[in-house]
Amino acid sequence: MGLVFHRRKRLGRSTFLNLSRGGASVSKRVGRLSVSSRGRGRVRLGKGLSWRFKL
Repeated sequence: MGLVFHRRKRLGRSTFLNLSRGGASVSKRVGRLSVSSRGRGRVRLGKGLSWRFKL
């Protein structure tokens, strides 16, 4: 395993600025669904469990 850097800053009620080693992106959350400006999505299935996918 390697060292991972990830930082998330809230911009609005459900909008976030995500910073990581790979760069920056903006994500928008609606209910259990979160969509990133990099073309990725995530669905929260439960506490600590989610499904990630590419759009």
